[in-house]
Amino acid sequence: MKRVDERTTWNAAVTGLPAHHVLQSWEWGAFKERYGWQAERWLWTDGPTPQAAALVLSRPLWRLPLRMVYVPKGPLFDAADTACFEQVLAGLERLARERHALQIKIDPDVPADSPAGAAAVACLKRRGWLPSAQQIQFRNTLTLDLTPGPDDLLAGMKPKWRYNIRLADRRGVTVRRGGLDDLPLLYDLYRETGRRDRFVIRTEAYYRDAWGAFIAAGLAQPFIAEFDGEPLAMILLFRFGRTAWYMYGASRSTHRDLMPNHRLQWEAIRWAQAQGCAVYDMWGAPDTLDESDPLWGVYRFKEGFGAAFVEHIGAYDYPASRLGHALYTRVAPRVLALMHWRHWRREQRQAAPGEALS
Repeated sequence: MKRVDERTTWNAAVTGLPAHHVLQSWEWGAFKERYGWQAERWLWTDGPTPQAAALVLSRPLWRLPLRMVYVPKGPLFDAADTACFEQVLAGLERLARERHALQIKIDPDVPADSPAGAAAVACLKRRGWLPSAQQIQFRNTLTLDLTPGPDDLLAGMKPKWRYNIRLADRRGVTVRRGGLDDLPLLYDLYRETGRRDRFVIRTEAYYRDAWGAFIAAGLAQPFIAEFDGEPLAMILLFRFGRTAWYMYGASRSTHRDLMPNHRLQWEAIRWAQAQGCAVYDMWGAPDTLDESDPLWGVYRFKEGFGAAFVEHIGAYDYPASRLGHALYTRVAPRVLALMHWRHWRREQRQAAPGEALS
């Protein structure tokens, strides 16, 4: 277990590991350091060959002499190598104790319905890790295999989705690639969507940093759908290694009958394929495939493009202090709920006349 403090070395090691993720990139750690987190990058090797990696983020817990530690979408390792996973967990547990952490949270992209997933869960439980009550990232996702050609990708979609893509084209919807100059527009679209669909977003400065840093580094690409010069919708695609992630999307409430979102997704899929990506991760799916799940409509939209549902083992916590962890898991959700409520009220007060939500 050795620490890596050089960007090129880190990113090269990470992209060479299975299930590499953009949230384990050097750039993600550098971005989070601007918002109160400390980033450490740890690598496990067999000689010169990387075997596992973990971008470890930590920050103080309120005013207490304790820290919260988080490995976003990691650690990265071969899920079939249980011995390696044991070494990684041992290293993370030691790091948690050394950093005076209340807990350390991980959420690796390990498929749940596989022998490797069952072995990983058994290993976690044996070492005292607990299923997390708080999933920071989406537990499940939908992925699209980009190795077939464009015609085969279209053939794998539901007929209505192919029809909608062509309909948007016939009716004059165009898609352009955005850049740093489009950041204010991207945020305006995202904020409008958050108000309409009732989800909490962060400040414009946060997204300007998050989106802008990755766009400038060549690791993110915005796509903007327009009709007669009017922006209708946008998506922001992240790219790292041979995977692309559709993480952010937004749309106006007008001209939805023109199907701009279908056209956006198709252009983004084609772009990712042209960049050499083998997987298009649609980032986010229901915890269970049930029509009562709030994400059911999102799931149906993504599934229509031929994407396959992937269930992961989810987040696990190592409670360095079991009593402290038990108290925290009871208090933290209430604090977060209060913060979300305050944000929601502030958004209502700032909304334009007639735009405030009931």
